[in-house]
Parts: sequence; C-alpha cells; structure tokens
Amino acid sequence: MIFSSKAEYGVRFMVELGRQTPSAPTSLKAIADAEGLPLAYLEQVVARLRKADLVHSARGAHGGYWLARDPAEITMFDVVGALEGTIAPMECFVHDEMERVVCSHLGAESARGCATKLLWTRVQGGIVNSLQNTTLADLVQFSQRQEAGALDVPTAPAAA
Repeated sequence: MIFSSKAEYGVRFMVELGRQTPSAPTSLKAIADAEGLPLAYLEQVVARLRKADLVHSARGAHGGYWLARDPAEITMFDVVGALEGTIAPMECFVHDEMERVVCSHLGAESARGCATKLLWTRVQGGIVNSLQNTTLADLVQFSQRQEAGALDVPTAPAAA
C-alpha cells in the first residue's frame, strides 16, 4: 500500500508542529521551510487536519497553527485517516453502511467469494493496528532522538 503525499506531508507537518512551543502559534511558512515542503500544497493538507479537529489556527500577524490535543492523544490513525480516508490495501475493499471495510467481491457472481480476503484483511488490520498504536508524541520523541544523533529505530509493539 502506498499512501499519498498528503499523508507524508501531513504527518511531517504534525511532527514539526508537535516539536514547537505549544504556547504560541507556529506559522505555516515556518513549518514548510523547516520540512522543505511546498507551502501551497501544505495549505490544502492542513485544511483537512483542521477540519478533522487535529489542529487549530489563528489569522493575523501573530497567527499560525497549534495542536488541538496533546501529542500523546493524537494517533497516526487520526492523522492519516483525516488525509487519506479509508485505509484499504486493495481497491476492492470498500466501506459498507456499518463503517467497516469489507471485500466488494463478497456476494459477487462467484459463490466461493474472494479467495484472497483473508490476506488483505490481515494486511489492513496490521496497518490499522500500527497507525492506532503510534502517537504523535512517539514520532516527536523519535525525531528528537534522531536530531540528537541516536540511530536506533524502535520495532513495532508486540500484538496483544
């Protein structure tokens, strides 16, 4: 599964915002410059994060953005979901009215159903689990360690 640049830029924006002093708004231009991101595209990405109530903004000379919640309360599932929508490993996975992802091949012409549903369901579950168990605070701390020169990359937490 390949996420779009919206997810990449949005996560990078959130990490940089999480690194800032929470008492003062940070300008979008400052974050775009710090991360080397295109300002015009970042504006579109941030609009989605604002709509999802992950960030707040203020206009004016001293305006900018700040996190809507503590970084430990913001999961990457929240962020990526706000930017990408449904997380599905294959195009044939669609939302149903119960807000869960299902294989669109079920009930199709073949009475056998989808032979690969188990695989794609597990792939989707792994991705969702990783996103739900990674907070913005985790990424901010990791980026600060990287900046300090530590090169250790933590492994994924063990499944419960």
